[in-house]
Amino acid sequence: MFNKVITNQTKTMVLLMLVFTAIILLFSGLVYFSIVNFSHQRFYELLKIRTATIVQIEKSKDHLDLPENYILSSLNDEELPMEKDYVFAVPSDSNFKKISKEVHIPDYFFKNILKKGEDNFNDKEFYYIGQSFKYDDKDYIAIASAKNHYVIYYLGFLKRTLLTCIVLSLFFSMIFSFYLSKTLFRPILKITGKVKEISSENLHLRLESQPDNKELNELVDTFNDMLNRIETSFETQNHLIGNVSHELRTPLTSIMGEADVALSISRTPEEYKETLEIILDEAEKLDKKIKALLMIAQTGFDGKIQKMDKVRIDQLLWDVIETLRRIDTRNNIYLDINMLPDNPKKLKVQGNEQLLHLAVANIISNGCKYSNFQQVKVSLGATDTDVYIIVKDNGIGIPQEEMNKIYDPFFRASNTNNYEGYGIGLPLARNIVRMHHGELIVTSNENQGTTVQMRFPNFYSTQKETV
Repeated sequence: MFNKVITNQTKTMVLLMLVFTAIILLFSGLVYFSIVNFSHQRFYELLKIRTATIVQIEKSKDHLDLPENYILSSLNDEELPMEKDYVFAVPSDSNFKKISKEVHIPDYFFKNILKKGEDNFNDKEFYYIGQSFKYDDKDYIAIASAKNHYVIYYLGFLKRTLLTCIVLSLFFSMIFSFYLSKTLFRPILKITGKVKEISSENLHLRLESQPDNKELNELVDTFNDMLNRIETSFETQNHLIGNVSHELRTPLTSIMGEADVALSISRTPEEYKETLEIILDEAEKLDKKIKALLMIAQTGFDGKIQKMDKVRIDQLLWDVIETLRRIDTRNNIYLDINMLPDNPKKLKVQGNEQLLHLAVANIISNGCKYSNFQQVKVSLGATDTDVYIIVKDNGIGIPQEEMNKIYDPFFRASNTNNYEGYGIGLPLARNIVRMHHGELIVTSNENQGTTVQMRFPNFYSTQKETV
């Protein structure tokens, strides 16, 4: 339950604080223990110099013959804080208990000095360093000791300073973590807010790209692409719902009316035959419209995962033109290749060849039909990033006041009554173009002709975007 309440922004802030805290504590510990270790070593070096000095002083004397277990000397030159210097004659039985009690130094320290020649020791307050030496074939031990004021006093100050720095660092790291997490999540929160604004009434809205943020821009582009598909699907379904009842009811009404009239009274075989022919004709129209609806629905929803390959648009155009000429010899199509690029690779797109063939064929076929089979000019060109197909005819055109309805399924302009058709070619072509991340633009003037421009991103620009 607690994990569900905490947001990712809060988790990020806490994680950053923990990381900063761990780093601060680690470096503070390293600084503290490094200084402590350095102070110990430095103080021992000073004591070692002092011990060596004591040995040299004692060796320089003319006579050094003292009884065992007897403290030879106690020097206090105060060169170091509370310094105490000793020189002991080593007892014949190497028993230092008596000396240990007198100077309050553990006896193992003396034994280690004899064994190693030199040793050090501290009791948290005083530091000792000892060195053995011979004089007239007798063994002696010189010890220098002092209080390490640096460790006792200055390290206490260092502790307080480090603790203050840690508290301040934690405070500033908390502010920095909050600011950084807020900065990191601000674009995401902005995207989330924008997404919440998008509904079925304003599917045209799109997310804005974030400057200098490649990862988020990939998410934005993906989401916008999804919105394009959703908008296409939504528009298609709205148009279908708005038109399907009228378009399907008309042939059904004719079929039911003819059947009802035929059954109302007895008819001659010729009359029954005429009625059945009317019913068959209306049923065929109904079948074609249902197939058209299914085709538009499929391309609008993109419900199937279409196979995408590299397609050469110039080869596709030649195939479309040849097919249309074979279907109807009256189709007069002129292919303009003046804008072809020098590099044929620029004419390749990533797409489904059958769907592209269907879209281009529908546009060119409409141009031929609505221009009464006058010449239709098809131009092909390309830039470094896109491939263009422009289809221009000199036909009946489209009235300006009806241009906003040209993508509605089954819509037919008011000046097309003398031409066969169902009004599905253009919306079907636009859905296919959108599926291929392209753009379809129609410009037209009544009795002057229509120009349709199709733009597709070429294969190589598409590959760069996905990298």
